Amino acid sequence: MEKKMQFNPELAEIKTYEGGKPIELVMREYGIKEEEIVKLASNENPNGVSPKVVEAVQNSAHKMFMYPDDAMVTLKSGLAKQFGVTQENLIIGAGSDEVINFAIRAKANPTQKVLTAGVTFAMYDIYAKQIAAPVIKTTSQQHDLAEFLALYKANPDIAVIFLCLPNNPLGESLSRAEVYEFIAQVDTETLVVVDGAYQEYASYKDSDYKIDPSDLIATFPNTLYLGTFSKAYGLGGMRVGYGIGAKEVIDTLYKVRPPFNVTTLSLVAATTALEDQAFVNEAVALNFSEMERYETFAKENKIDFIKSYTNFITLIFNENLNSKEVAQLLLKKGIIVRDLTSYGVNAIRITIGTPTQNSKFFETFTKVLTA
Repeated sequence: MEKKMQFNPELAEIKTYEGGKPIELVMREYGIKEEEIVKLASNENPNGVSPKVVEAVQNSAHKMFMYPDDAMVTLKSGLAKQFGVTQENLIIGAGSDEVINFAIRAKANPTQKVLTAGVTFAMYDIYAKQIAAPVIKTTSQQHDLAEFLALYKANPDIAVIFLCLPNNPLGESLSRAEVYEFIAQVDTETLVVVDGAYQEYASYKDSDYKIDPSDLIATFPNTLYLGTFSKAYGLGGMRVGYGIGAKEVIDTLYKVRPPFNVTTLSLVAATTALEDQAFVNEAVALNFSEMERYETFAKENKIDFIKSYTNFITLIFNENLNSKEVAQLLLKKGIIVRDLTSYGVNAIRITIGTPTQNSKFFETFTKVLTA
């Protein structure tokens, strides 16, 4: 009998991350035309990307044979100006989730734990388990800072704390005052990562929920702020994220960063997108205008929802509805949403789409509810 290959044992208990179902797969499985499919599962910007970005990428396409500028000077310069930091405070990743990986690899290990909310971005858990670092989660699904603090004090070997603000996949957030009060009680040897992938949305909705990375790292040098171009900027397909931290933190993260980790065209796209803040502001404003329709719809149909500071909304079902079944029924009709069963929550997460896409969701979901 042929001997089976053995792999690192810590990988055995890791569940592979599953993104939102791609449109192409839905087309094949259900025979639905592409133009009839509405994808509301991956929190992409339904407005697409700034036309200026498209033009810049097209004009730079002839450079794709060249390795990118590994110093990423142009993008870093733009980010430094945007946030009032220096280029030494910045590290760029292939999506902000790569910077998450850097942080965990730099600080956690089999004897140094990671602390997260009960339901939050899955990659914190996955990256930690890849290096056999124990993960502690709050019993509360959302960010309960009192429980965070209790667990932190009870576990002196916690090395990294993740605060996902706003939180994916639920949508709730914390005020700046609450966050600062919590971090002030954390030892300076502990790295606190504030994941601001959806901060453009939270800042627009309520200025009290805005986390300013410049002020954050100046006040707490043991923090790392994460941002991304995948959400409000509409560059999910280009994979560009960034970390902002004290020079000592960033210098250490660079030791685990691979060279040329962000492509030439991705850097062009992100740099140009950063310059078109009018596009971002318009997209964010439309997002919350449309979100009001979802809140109204949920109230009219007596469905609970989490107040969202993001570009998605989470609908919580009671025992009369099963989120997995609902998501499947919607899928068969060409509506792709995110079922949260794998997170232990009977809920679906819906990206706020265009007015037309949202209308189609309401119409289709109403039919599912009354079937």
